[in-house]
Amino acid sequence: MDDKKVMISVKNLVKKYDDFIAVQGISFDVYENEIFGLLGPNGAGKTTTLEIIETLREKTSGEIFVDGLSVEKEANKIKQIIGVQLQAAGYYPNLNLVELMELFSGLYGVDIKPMEMLEKVNLQDKAKAKYKALSGGQKQRFSIATTLINSPKIIFLDEPTTGLDPQARRNLWDLITEIRNQGTTVVLTTHYMDEAEQLCDRVAFVERGEIIALDTPDNLIDQLVSSGFERKKEVKKANLEDVFINLTGKEWREDN
Repeated sequence: MDDKKVMISVKNLVKKYDDFIAVQGISFDVYENEIFGLLGPNGAGKTTTLEIIETLREKTSGEIFVDGLSVEKEANKIKQIIGVQLQAAGYYPNLNLVELMELFSGLYGVDIKPMEMLEKVNLQDKAKAKYKALSGGQKQRFSIATTLINSPKIIFLDEPTTGLDPQARRNLWDLITEIRNQGTTVVLTTHYMDEAEQLCDRVAFVERGEIIALDTPDNLIDQLVSSGFERKKEVKKANLEDVFINLTGKEWREDN
């Protein structure tokens, strides 16, 4: 991947809150058109790191460049090329999806066709539905649509599938993969290791504000196995979620 363009460069990032150091000098690069995962327990510093890259929070020290732009000096330019999930939809529960799309496109100052945006996430049938009437999976898909409004080079997804049923989760995996296949770089956080293994080209494990491992999922697993690690249970060619999806199908459902 070294010949690929670096889209995000983080060097020695530190974030302190009074006496607490949330991020302790971490460094990593994200390459163009990859799905990059930040993994770790709650409070490890993942969300803080993302918010600093997104120019939503100020760093204490270190250097960050997004597509060659400095977060310190060129934050406004960075905002124009990134997509961040807009949680604001929850504040306008009685607007329908088309109205929300128009509202958000106004915030970005871009002209979009709301139905085209909804089609990208398979919500065209819900165009006239109020936000509050959507299921969890539909709300998540809508929030991903909001990241795409300004045709960004990079989108950030913070735990995109938390609380969803297996079908909704797999549908979102397909959607995220499709967005990447259309040329967008994706940075995500997740607690679900199977999700990271399935989606991410590379992952960084963050623990107490430090990166303790960074590689492809395959390499990290192979390193563990070569150290003599053995799982207690026989490894099968499928898991229980595969069985569930196979039995119930993966079509888009109204309730996901």
